[in-house]
This record gives sequence, structure tokens and C-alpha cells, in this order.
Amino acid sequence: MSGKPRVLAVQSGHESGPARFGAWLAEAGLVVETVAGFDEPPASPLGHDALVGRDALPGYDALLVLGGGYLPDDDHRAPWLPATRALVARALEAEVPLFGICLGGQMLAAVAGGRVRGDAGAPEQGSTPVTIRAEAAGDPLFHDLPGVVPAIEHHVDAITELPPGAVWLAETERCPYQAFRVGRRAWGVQFHPEVGPERIRGWDASTLRRQGFDPDVLYGAAVADDRVSAPVWRTVATRFAEVVRGARATA
Repeated sequence: MSGKPRVLAVQSGHESGPARFGAWLAEAGLVVETVAGFDEPPASPLGHDALVGRDALPGYDALLVLGGGYLPDDDHRAPWLPATRALVARALEAEVPLFGICLGGQMLAAVAGGRVRGDAGAPEQGSTPVTIRAEAAGDPLFHDLPGVVPAIEHHVDAITELPPGAVWLAETERCPYQAFRVGRRAWGVQFHPEVGPERIRGWDASTLRRQGFDPDVLYGAAVADDRVSAPVWRTVATRFAEVVRGARATA
């Protein structure tokens, strides 16, 4: 197989592109191509036979499913979600490398047999300490990370039950299931490794205040934490790129 490995990134929110995670994958030698589910055909190939045909991901070596303000089964609000779930299911079945962020992580959990609930407990916003669990020691992406790593959170919905057989990799006090792996090559995270502090400036300030958060305090904390968190999540992205290359070489 010639050329660089290609990653299909599925975007569900207007502001939720691959951002720096995509840039890190590109630095590691991958080509990231983003499709926006909310675009009308033919701008988005989601649901098109050329994309969701017999092969798991025709023309692509990995799947990156990004966040968005939906639950994984909010089909009436986001009609591209069934096609996205089909991609996740095909990737799982064929062991195509997959990385799901926020909604993407929740979708991986749901498709694989876990549970996701809306408004599940206290919201998490801004830079939050994520604890890396002991089970991560043998994980291809999360091994040998610092015991606690800051990560930007932006959610009220959450995974409430991991899929059968999933490896639980990271947790926070308010939301236990922050990172997990299904099978050999599929990872889901609740936090946003792709997001830098500047994204917080675009969040709805009135909603944050209603939830008990000060937007300026959130931004300042994220700026202070980014010097610690960014190198760690870059390492995770680079390791995912290594998984993609390895899977391609053995395909």
C-alpha cells in the first residue's frame, strides 16, 4: 500500500474539528481528512455507498470521531449519526484503529455495548485533573503517562457503563469513565485532547455561570495547565499514529 496512511475524521459540531490532535497526527506522517456530518450531500459522504459499503473504511486506515452537542443516538437532531455509528461498528469489527473524543468516545461505548446518559451528574468544564489508572500500564497509548494529567472537559452527558471487556484507562472525580479501550485498536475519551485554552473563549458564558463556573477563571487555569497537558496528549496522538501504521503494515 503506497502513500501516507489516511484518517477519516467525522465532525459533528461546527467548532469541533480535529484541531491540534489532527495536527499532531499529520506531524506523525498521517493524512487527516475531515467530513462534517451536518453538511448536506454531496459535501459530506456520510451515508454514501462509497464510504459505508462492504469494506470497513474504503480508502482509509483509521477513524477519528469528534465531539458535538449530541448524545450518540440523537438521530432526530443529527441525522448523520446513524451513518457515523455504522462506521464505528465496521471499524470495531475489522479492528481498524479508532479514536473517539467526547461524543465520539460515548458513541464507541454505546456501539460496543456500554451505556451513555444525558445530564449525568455534575458538569465538567475547563481544565480538569484526569487520573491515569493502573490498567493503563499495558495500553499502547496510555502507558507510562504521568499519574494525573490536566485535560479540557466540556460536557454534561457521560458514559455510565463501559462496554463488556473494555479496559478502563482514566477517570475523574465527577465522571469516572474518562478513557477506555475496546479490543486492540479502539479508544474513547470523554475529555478533549484536541482543544487548547483558546476554545474556552468561544463557550457560552451564561451557561457556564449558570453551572457555577467563571469563564475567565476557566480560561486562566487552562492556559496555566496547557504547558503540562499538551505534551502528554501529543504523545498519545503520536502513539495512535504508530498504531495506525502498524495496523496498515499487517493488513
